[in-house]
Amino acid sequence: MNPSSFGKWLRHAMDAGGAGSRRRHIIRFRSHDDYAAFVRYMRSESKAFPRMQQAVRLLPLIRAISCPLRSVEPLTAIPAVQSVEADIRLRLQASGPNLGPAGLHSRRSSPPSKIPWGIRHIRAHQVWPKSKGDRIHVGVVDTGADYTHPDLRHCLARGVNLLHRHLYPIDDNGHGTHIAGTISAFTKHRGIVGVAPHALIHPVKAFDHQGGAFVSDIIKAIDWCVLSGMDIINMSFGMKTHSKALEAAVLSAHRSGIVIVASSGNEGKRAEIDYPARFPQSIAVGATTRKGRIAPFSNDGQQIDIYAPGEKIYSTWLDGKYQELSGTSMATSHVTGVVALMLSLRPGLRPGRIKTLLRKYARYIVRPGKQSFIKELHAARTVNNLTRRPLK
Repeated sequence: MNPSSFGKWLRHAMDAGGAGSRRRHIIRFRSHDDYAAFVRYMRSESKAFPRMQQAVRLLPLIRAISCPLRSVEPLTAIPAVQSVEADIRLRLQASGPNLGPAGLHSRRSSPPSKIPWGIRHIRAHQVWPKSKGDRIHVGVVDTGADYTHPDLRHCLARGVNLLHRHLYPIDDNGHGTHIAGTISAFTKHRGIVGVAPHALIHPVKAFDHQGGAFVSDIIKAIDWCVLSGMDIINMSFGMKTHSKALEAAVLSAHRSGIVIVASSGNEGKRAEIDYPARFPQSIAVGATTRKGRIAPFSNDGQQIDIYAPGEKIYSTWLDGKYQELSGTSMATSHVTGVVALMLSLRPGLRPGRIKTLLRKYARYIVRPGKQSFIKELHAARTVNNLTRRPLK
């Protein structure tokens, strides 16, 4: 590939499309050499073409770039280009009020119980004498976190703000703070305790205050998690469209040994779940109610690996408050917490083995009116069986 010719074409395509255009695309290169050559060219031209520096996002994990383009047809004739796809804009679910059955229910200044019902339901508190998630690093790809919340001060470690790299990953939405609390909140007085109260949360702010992000933001978040040595990535969000670029990023993280936990979606579908939960490398999570039934809003089907509490979950919120939310996002954070408990006891467990163990020791629940079962998360069985005998 001639990086100079490609760069000139790219500048023209971006100028015609406008650097602020919503029609962003992800361009993947066939080889690391082609990608590296373009990166060197772009850096050499940084002073002459500053606009290109601002508009082009580098995605080294998958040897790709994201930028706004007027047309992508000429790219199909360039041998160095492997694929081109739209850089889709996605939104968090259960990220604010008025979102229907998966949205906001109520706000309280303090929770009704130190240990929320979902954590008791999966029996996480019963295994804390054995494991509390010590030394496990969790990348929470979300809206950031509230570093001032009294229940989170102990667990929030270094993170990153991918929207504004010079700023801390401070939560301006609430969703990320809620997820972090369910995973590893801790208090000795008034407040709540999460599933793995000694795990370390690394907030990766990829979503803005409205709960929106591009696929390229998610890929950059996964890249940061891989480079920063995360043990688990929590992805409490989803999208309907398949993305080859996102799949490549998830596969890369999986190969590096990171456990990826993702929410299945909140549309109540019975045969289809969201991406990235649908990728085989992810642990796909559905939501259950207090009664151990599939939540009416939860997507359902054979593609879901495990179910967990997701109905009216109390957790930490902005400004030292607490919030009750429902959704597969909330179920996902319960599973992430249990994975942290497992890895703290058995650091060498691989992602595929963890998924198998979660399903093997799950609570079996009969589907209403059907001769089939779902598998609901059971922390006590899973963790206790890690300590009883060597795993085969």
